Amino acid sequence: MNRRIVGCTALLLVIAAAGAYAKKPKPSQAADQQKRALHAIDRLTFGPRPGDVQAVMAMGVDQWIDLELHPDKIDNSAMQARLAEYRTLSMSSHDVVLAFPSGQVAKAAMDGKVQMPSDPYRRAIYIAAVDRVEQKQEQKQNNANAPAQAGVAVQPADLNQKQAARKEAHSVVDDLILLPPSQRMQRILAMPVAEQHDVLQGIPYPKRQALLDGLSPEQRETVVALNHPEAVIDGELQSAKLLRAVYSDRQLEEVLTDFWFNHFNVFIGKGADRYLVTAYERDVIRPHVLGKFRDLLVATAQSPAMLFYLDNWQSEGPNSDAAMGRPAAFVGMRPYGARANAARQQAANQQKRSSGLNENYARELMELHTLGVNGGYTQQDVTEVARVFTGWTLDQPQRGGGYVFRARLHEPGDKTVLGHHIKQNGENEGIEVLTLLSRQPATARFISTELAQRFVADDPPKSLVDAMAKTYLKTDGDLREVMRTMFRSPEFWAPEAYRARVKTPFEFVASSLRATEGEVLDPAPLLQVLNKMGQPLYGSQPPTGYSTKSEVWVNSAALLDRMNFGLGLATNKIPGTSFNLAQLMNSASAAKDGAPTIDNSAGFGDTTDPYQVELKLEQMLLAGDISKQTHDVIEQQIVTPQLTAAGQSAPNAPNVNVIAGLLIGSPEFQRK
Repeated sequence: MNRRIVGCTALLLVIAAAGAYAKKPKPSQAADQQKRALHAIDRLTFGPRPGDVQAVMAMGVDQWIDLELHPDKIDNSAMQARLAEYRTLSMSSHDVVLAFPSGQVAKAAMDGKVQMPSDPYRRAIYIAAVDRVEQKQEQKQNNANAPAQAGVAVQPADLNQKQAARKEAHSVVDDLILLPPSQRMQRILAMPVAEQHDVLQGIPYPKRQALLDGLSPEQRETVVALNHPEAVIDGELQSAKLLRAVYSDRQLEEVLTDFWFNHFNVFIGKGADRYLVTAYERDVIRPHVLGKFRDLLVATAQSPAMLFYLDNWQSEGPNSDAAMGRPAAFVGMRPYGARANAARQQAANQQKRSSGLNENYARELMELHTLGVNGGYTQQDVTEVARVFTGWTLDQPQRGGGYVFRARLHEPGDKTVLGHHIKQNGENEGIEVLTLLSRQPATARFISTELAQRFVADDPPKSLVDAMAKTYLKTDGDLREVMRTMFRSPEFWAPEAYRARVKTPFEFVASSLRATEGEVLDPAPLLQVLNKMGQPLYGSQPPTGYSTKSEVWVNSAALLDRMNFGLGLATNKIPGTSFNLAQLMNSASAAKDGAPTIDNSAGFGDTTDPYQVELKLEQMLLAGDISKQTHDVIEQQIVTPQLTAAGQSAPNAPNVNVIAGLLIGSPEFQRK
């Protein structure tokens, strides 16, 4: 296959896409059941798989939507089995910290404040972590003692020696790969820490996979954690999110979990949140996506991940007992006894460490979580809400500790929020404010607008938002009923809503894998693809989360990345993921037997004929909704002759997988 020809074809599609994104393809005049089913699948899932349209039509679109609104009725055991090897997904934050220690925990172990584990795998992780702390301390001391040289960067004297040792150590991997898994693991654990680091650092992907092949989940985690304990947590959480999007049978639940996590965004890269986000999504977001909004709001407010991310755990009332240095009351204590003096000293120490009132959470609570930027609140409301939430803090967040209310940090006195008088009532003040905010008309409209933007259009019709907000207020924020109102609305099914949204990178990658029945054996390379496309999972630093608006994700560089991904997926150039064109063709053929089918006027024909393959793939991947321009550009890949080494033209023998890749990268596939 002439790479120049493929490159030109891809470039033409990108150029065509630049204009095509501005105007979506018009649906056919007849809004038939097939198009209705496809539209529902596009919006409620991460994209159709072969046969999904036929299955939904057979069940009935309305019945299928109702089933998706009740995910507990959908068997998802296959998904759970696929995730079983990711052990951190079911661990508490505290257990995750102990299993994969941060530098702080490793230092505590080094100082004897944390007991070294007896389990050989965990012990090896701790020994390696302690060694890293010691190395950093030693390096810091060396830098402090080194003579200052103006304009000259101080480099370790043995840098070249270390590089040579690492190069030599990588050759050890070849020997390890040949060993049975149990012996391989024993050999790795028996290595000195320095050798472990050199051997496991920067291994090329194929060798890394061969090294991990055959190991148990715990053994694989241990090998990774010997150098990067936090990478185990990040990798398993991100991998699980991608796999759920691709394979879960509870698709609406996954779409909503992604939506609400983004709404209540927490950045995994901020300190202790690396250890807290797993439980945040599992215990706070996922259980509430179809419940009452108030319950979701309270759960996020008391979540260790949110308290740490927006710094509320450090917020202290200016007139609180802690800030004023007032000692706690001790029943039966003499006013000037030793215990009372100790209490005064503790209060004085706390006063020195006081970080004052923090308004971060209060501001984002109203601007991003409930009322919206134009929701009618003032700066005074922000300050008052911040006072309300003083004392909502954490017990040792770096150790995975949970939410706790500390009365000594709470600002005394009554408060006024949105004109409502909040009587002094400690922790309950926060619950009262969250309830108040959850029931505001501005909140109903803001939440309805965001949902409609995600499921209908970037600029949703006012009539739809009004109907959803009315249901929200009528049902006290029942999110399932709000969703039901949206799915039953004429605006959701309007012709102009059909493929009106551009997929985010995450939606694009997940939908590509679903459409092609790609088998993900290792999600890590796909996670790197998302990083390159600008949407690392759990990686949005600002509390706004990732935008879902089309304009954010449409530019020439982004479209070229998507085209390259489509070609890489279809031609099996993405490590850890496999694509089988013949299997995909067979799935489509089987789907049409005994069920309503996509228009197959082109027929399934001879799958060795590239023209028939293109027509069939257009039906399978795009339901036939492809512009003449896109079709003609891809067809050029078939009809353009190749050049021989002598510069003469020769009949083209097209790689039909490339046709699939070009269709995945086409402007039509980018829409939903």
